[in-house]
Amino acid sequence: MSIVMTGGGTGGHLVIIKAVKEELADKELVYIGSTGGQDQEWFSEDDEFANRYFLETRGVVNQGVTGKLKSLFMLFKAIKEAMRLLDKHKAKAVFSVGGFSAAPAAIAAKIKGIPLVIHEQNAAIGSLNKLLKPFAAAFISSYLPESPIHAYPVKQQFFDNARVRKEVKTVIFLGGSQGAKAINKLALEIAPELHRRGIKIIHQAGEKNIDEVRGKYREAGIEAEVFGFTTKIASLMNEADLAVARAGASTLWELSATGLPALFIPYPYAAGDHQYYNARFFAKQNLSWVMREEEIDIGKVIALLDTDLESKSRGLIDAVEKEGSQRIANLLKKIANDV
Repeated sequence: MSIVMTGGGTGGHLVIIKAVKEELADKELVYIGSTGGQDQEWFSEDDEFANRYFLETRGVVNQGVTGKLKSLFMLFKAIKEAMRLLDKHKAKAVFSVGGFSAAPAAIAAKIKGIPLVIHEQNAAIGSLNKLLKPFAAAFISSYLPESPIHAYPVKQQFFDNARVRKEVKTVIFLGGSQGAKAINKLALEIAPELHRRGIKIIHQAGEKNIDEVRGKYREAGIEAEVFGFTTKIASLMNEADLAVARAGASTLWELSATGLPALFIPYPYAAGDHQYYNARFFAKQNLSWVMREEEIDIGKVIALLDTDLESKSRGLIDAVEKEGSQRIANLLKKIANDV
């Protein structure tokens, strides 16, 4: 008997699978994902899963008529295969994080009458999760009051690093490992003012942009810690007093767990504009700021350096609940045992 985990396509989905999986070490786990996206990159060699399967699927949205028909045919075949796999491994529960990779196993679970637990990472619910929400045994979202669990699966090290910020000594710019042109541009524009104030600059410029961004800082005579990908993001966030970042769910909750106030500049092309709605979740509580790319105002950004950080920092620490991964794992165990 097993718990099946499914979903992905992007790291934002898969990081949830990884976090919850680590709390289910005593269970037989099976992963069903897709040959598309990042699923195989993350889990093809992961021996913590007893079995791993990658079905041939792709997204249905943003396709022409012919493309949609082909995607639906692939989905139909994958659902049949997922049903076979659920029977083979005597699945007691299916945990889905959404994304096109999740469709075959999640739909198969409902056809087979196996409890489906869904985790939605974003404030704007994804298409598949919205479709399956009424049929879920539990629908988990940190943004919905009715969710059985509000704690987001954030690693404990971010909570361990939490501290109250009172003044800006270090600013961190986070554009993700691929970088964000708008954030890179903003960072370089306000760097002279940060330098004048003696504020340290930490800048995740993206792997492809490191040399260019480092060169521009060098030309301006400004020291900055510039990087692309890093495994030390928790310690870098801990060092910072103010962040300028995209609003992907993992980044948003990690910043908040460590008590780091942030100006969020959402990625404008995110599906369903979900990064904007993620950012609004804390902005509406007066715990962060949000500017769309076309609304960036250098003067307003610089003014944040003199704002009241302490109330926002304390508010974030109080607002973010701990042990999200453990609570989700415990819910899965309970549902699997109740079957």
